[in-house]
Amino acid sequence: MNVVIVESPAKAKTINKYLGKDYHVLASYGHVRDLPAKDGSVRPDEDFSMSWQVDERGEKRLREIAAAVKDSKHLFLATDPDREGEAISWHIVDELRRRKVLDGVDVERVVFNEITQRAIAEAFDHPRSLNQELIDAYMARRALDYLVGFTLSPVLWRKLPGSRSAGRVQSVALRLVSEREAEIEAFKPQEYWSIDVTLANSEGASFVARLTHLEGTKLDRFDLGNESAAMAAVAKLEAASELSVDRVERKQTKRNPYPPFTTSTLQQEASRKLGFGATRTMRVAQKLYEGIDLGGEAVGLITYMRTDGVQMAEEALEQTRALIASDYGDPYLPHGPRQYKSKAKNAQEAHEAIRPTDLFRRPKDVAAFLDQDGLKLYDLIWRRTVACQMSSAELDQVAVDVRVDAGVAQLRATGSVITFDGFLKIYQESKDEGRNGDQDSGNQDSGNGAGERRLPKLTEGEALRRQEVLPEQHFTQPPPRYSEASLVKKMEELGIGRPSTYASILQVLQDRNYVRLERRRFVPEDRGRLVVAFLSSFFERYVQYNFTAEMEERLDDISGGRADWRRVLHDFWSAFYAAVEGASGLSITQVIDALDEDLGPHFFPIDPKNPGKNPRECPACSEGRLGLRFSRNGGFIGCSNYPECRFTRPLAVPSDDADADGIDLTNPKLLGEDPETGKAITLRKGPFGIYLQIGEVEGDTKPKRSSLPKGLPPADVDLAKAIALLALPREVGAHPEDGKAVTAGIGRYGPYVKHGSTYRSLTEGDDVLTLGLNRAVALLAEAPKRGAAAGRPLGDHPDDGKPVTQGKGRFGPYVKHLRLYASIPSDIDPESITLEQALPLLAAQAEKKAQKAAKKPAAKKKAASKKKAATKKAGKKKAASTKKAAKKAPARKKAVTTTAAD
Repeated sequence: MNVVIVESPAKAKTINKYLGKDYHVLASYGHVRDLPAKDGSVRPDEDFSMSWQVDERGEKRLREIAAAVKDSKHLFLATDPDREGEAISWHIVDELRRRKVLDGVDVERVVFNEITQRAIAEAFDHPRSLNQELIDAYMARRALDYLVGFTLSPVLWRKLPGSRSAGRVQSVALRLVSEREAEIEAFKPQEYWSIDVTLANSEGASFVARLTHLEGTKLDRFDLGNESAAMAAVAKLEAASELSVDRVERKQTKRNPYPPFTTSTLQQEASRKLGFGATRTMRVAQKLYEGIDLGGEAVGLITYMRTDGVQMAEEALEQTRALIASDYGDPYLPHGPRQYKSKAKNAQEAHEAIRPTDLFRRPKDVAAFLDQDGLKLYDLIWRRTVACQMSSAELDQVAVDVRVDAGVAQLRATGSVITFDGFLKIYQESKDEGRNGDQDSGNQDSGNGAGERRLPKLTEGEALRRQEVLPEQHFTQPPPRYSEASLVKKMEELGIGRPSTYASILQVLQDRNYVRLERRRFVPEDRGRLVVAFLSSFFERYVQYNFTAEMEERLDDISGGRADWRRVLHDFWSAFYAAVEGASGLSITQVIDALDEDLGPHFFPIDPKNPGKNPRECPACSEGRLGLRFSRNGGFIGCSNYPECRFTRPLAVPSDDADADGIDLTNPKLLGEDPETGKAITLRKGPFGIYLQIGEVEGDTKPKRSSLPKGLPPADVDLAKAIALLALPREVGAHPEDGKAVTAGIGRYGPYVKHGSTYRSLTEGDDVLTLGLNRAVALLAEAPKRGAAAGRPLGDHPDDGKPVTQGKGRFGPYVKHLRLYASIPSDIDPESITLEQALPLLAAQAEKKAQKAAKKPAAKKKAASKKKAATKKAGKKKAASTKKAAKKAPARKKAVTTTAAD
């Protein structure tokens, strides 16, 4: 029997069908061991020796593999064909050798770029040994990421309370997002005008031309910088009596197709066209690569999806050209195959581009076997691959110059017509960086007629008739925030990260609440900006784009055999450790001062409506200066006159106007004094919404607060209403059935009525301040229906036929089966989730619960054992004490010794 190791059970299932009964294919479920998450796992003083730890899941897989290998003569390592796949294989072999189960076993490595019968057979015909250079590259990256995280993160925690962690590449990506936001904030829009003129030729056909020259001078963008300049130009055009065609330029151009997908370009296009996040794209691509059951035959539909390469295998090129000839005809087939070269320096250049394993397996042919996401992504990959080998699109471009009154002005009109669509017949790449920040519509373009702007037939010297002069005001726009697509593109351009890391980098930034996605654009959280400011101030070298890119190149040199991995780590560590030691001695005042200076313009911008006002003046005491402060829970803005002045506000930027709340609550709004205590009642805005507060924090005593009921505009809250809300809960009356009090108040989930232990939320239209007893009793009588199916039905579970539903609860959207709930990940749209997507989530949650349940008996046994040991220890201690006492009392020695022995 031959044992074959792969990463995933889906891949194992597909490969096992190809290899037959003489092979036993097992899945390792990814890495079987890793560096323990504690200090000392990587030891620079011992030439970067490392300690590896097998977790509970890895131990289970290793036992299965070890048991299978004992009865085998051959072990084939068939993990993914990249650095990470090589590392997984090395970990397995190293651990098996440590356990002495590989004696007499022939160990070989097989790699393949696609999971098809032909590719698998060829790989097993040409096995190799493990690639030490790829293993060294993995060791270097893993050690480097560990050392940065476990050395820098504690400094962050001590000096920047509320921060989570720092990473070698994620911090640089966070810097990109933060600096783009700073550009947007500092941007000053500039006014400019354009003037279009609608003209008609001798046949009455209309077209539009734009003013380009005035009084013999070519106009730059800002030459018409205000309305008066624009209107002066309009007057000259309207006074003109002679307009004629001065020159007509015609030329033919070609548009060439785009290369086939790499990891980054796939993530970019999936984001623009399909609205997929990077994590979602890679998860779907992984399924397509590992194998899909096509009516009894499991086959990988695409090649390996982590690659920088744009080249295609010769047989794939031939197959693509054959498909183009058969489906689209000879005009769409160029004379020879198109060859593309990767611009990436090294990373994964040994791999092909991402393409279908069989081009004749058209999207319509596999639609019945794929879920919605899988079909969309496969269709995108198939179209891009076919298009990359099609003929270029051909366009006729026309440019017409219009002369106005013998040189008073010159207009220009341009047009283009696609004379042959070529590759645009099936594919057109989307754009992302629109100046207005709009996303691509997400539709799959057919390409026919794309970008056409036709002009009527015009001849030089032809007289034209002016119809309308159209001046238009414009303002320059700030650079758009990064989308997932544009951020991946920027990281790739700068050489930051590698194909296998883009998705995880973006996900980590969101998981740690350093950034958030807003309209599919990244917005840095204030916490994230603080981290970037701290690192830029005290670890500037390590968040520089060129330093990170150069480090990536050195790591690539290791995988290419051009550098020693320990030498690379030594060069990095000596300078990095010195920087960390220097930062460890920083006082909190030094940190605050540096961050306050860096982020001051962000948190304290000058009010354009009142530029003379000091944005740092404390609104409470008018004497103190507002600045950044830190507590153990994170950052906030406070007054320099503390403790005399206890004014604070959340770490947020003041708003320009009321916006949706109807009032600016950057600073607390004073409503008046509480008649009972004489303390100020203020309206404030916190992280969980708008609320009322009496007085300020005094020592450990928190002031009384009340949130606003939903639907109550903050602008409508006056002193009387504030006093009533702060007095809640109030007694509505006695319940007619038992005479017990019915109360109304505002709780964690909004306004409510309460009777005994029964709570009922108020409905829309109910006012917690004026709600009467009759309405309260009616609400309490509306008992919730038990046992009713809640949520959107997704279908019946295949195991028991019981319904699976989707709903939303306190902790977000979920899927439910019987009494099992599973949260829906952020990269899956809850409104469009399918049964096929829900089942794996439920299965994972069920396994998690089973593992937890399995641990309970072991935990109880461990606790009992610990208790027994403690009892035994106490008994020994007591016996020793008794024995000691017995020496002092010889007459009682015999009885005490017996007791001690018992």
